[in-house]
Amino acid sequence: MLSSGNSSSLDPHLSSHPKFQFRPLNPIRSWLSALPINDPGRAKFLCKLIPSQCPFERDVDLLGLHFHIPALCKLNPVYEELVMLRFRALCFLVDECGVDVTPYCQ
Repeated sequence: MLSSGNSSSLDPHLSSHPKFQFRPLNPIRSWLSALPINDPGRAKFLCKLIPSQCPFERDVDLLGLHFHIPALCKLNPVYEELVMLRFRALCFLVDECGVDVTPYCQ
């Protein structure tokens, strides 16, 4: 009869040891997260380059039928990092440069 204690010692799949995970995009994610925003020109460039909304979501009417194509941005493996980079650039422009960022938010 088994004891009612910790069952992770009995089942190797429930062990607390981290498994090796192959994540080839982690260096790019780290680079994007650490990219400094300290130049107004770079910040404006990033705000223009990275869209404020996912550009792929569409509603299509074809021959009287309505199709919705969902946003595909979540398929981008560095989507979260790009959105955060754009946010940091907008914050830099507002807080450090006093720039009105309304044109970048449309």
